[in-house]
Amino acid sequence: MLVKDEIYGEYEVEAVLQDLIQSKPIQKLKGIHQGGASYLVNPKWNVTRYEHSIGVMLLIRRLGGSIEEQIAGLLHDVSHTAFSHVIDFVLENEAENFHEEIFDDTLLQSDVPQILKKHGYLMDVIIMGEFPLLEQPLPLLCADRIDYTLRDLYRYNYITKNEIETFLPSLCVNDSLICIKGIYHAEWFVQAYYKEVQDFFMSPLNVYGYDKLIKLLQEALQAKVITKDDFLLTDEEMLEKIRQSGKYELIKRYEEIIKPVNLKEDEKEYEIHLKGKPRLIDPTVIDNHSIAAASEISYAVKEMNERAKERALKGSYIKVI
Repeated sequence: MLVKDEIYGEYEVEAVLQDLIQSKPIQKLKGIHQGGASYLVNPKWNVTRYEHSIGVMLLIRRLGGSIEEQIAGLLHDVSHTAFSHVIDFVLENEAENFHEEIFDDTLLQSDVPQILKKHGYLMDVIIMGEFPLLEQPLPLLCADRIDYTLRDLYRYNYITKNEIETFLPSLCVNDSLICIKGIYHAEWFVQAYYKEVQDFFMSPLNVYGYDKLIKLLQEALQAKVITKDDFLLTDEEMLEKIRQSGKYELIKRYEEIIKPVNLKEDEKEYEIHLKGKPRLIDPTVIDNHSIAAASEISYAVKEMNERAKERALKGSYIKVI
């Protein structure tokens, strides 16, 4: 099977990956947007969990990861619910890890175990295995973090294809950890990452969309128009239940999300305040045959991290004008 991706190009993948890509859990991710409410307030903000999952698999492949780790990369988001992390705010889950809590059950109740068995792979290895290219705790690099940063920023015109093609060859693996060759490329990625988690995630329009959708879904739950189990649907399937509910107030709230709006940041006179969990990045850099955290050798990275932490703790204050 030839897999084509706008970030990494074309790759011929093994039969087990082909069957997994065509499985129901992976195909369902085409209907779950990575940015949660983002596509409702701006239709161009439309990256899906499917595209991201394919990308993570291919990035791990590019970095020399095993087939097992590529499988884990492809499957890592299968338990994401409708509107991705919005459910964490709806259920007031500060850890933002609801999808992780249901990951094992989601896989075990799907056709994935049978597909893996057919090709000689064990489900336990995928669930219990350690995959250091796929996941690392912040502030380290991992394939998941790198892909969503590059993918979102490229799709939304924050960075160019040429910048990505210049950056990707700087990635390498040392002791199972993704590193960046050269401080120049590390500084570029740190700057890009904060464009993602601050300029995009916390932009006024995105924050507005999140706030409105969170309140809509909370009210829909209270009105029993939707249930917690409905978060296992796709974004549009859940919205359709609300649109067809006949509940005027809910439909009005939905229409408020999708209509144009003028916003500004205002810490004194604000209507919306939203804080997510702080996301700081400090890549491991190989430079002049030495290995160190980027912040240890770059004042620019250290300064970007300090500003990012301060902004994350403050959150976004938005006023509708």
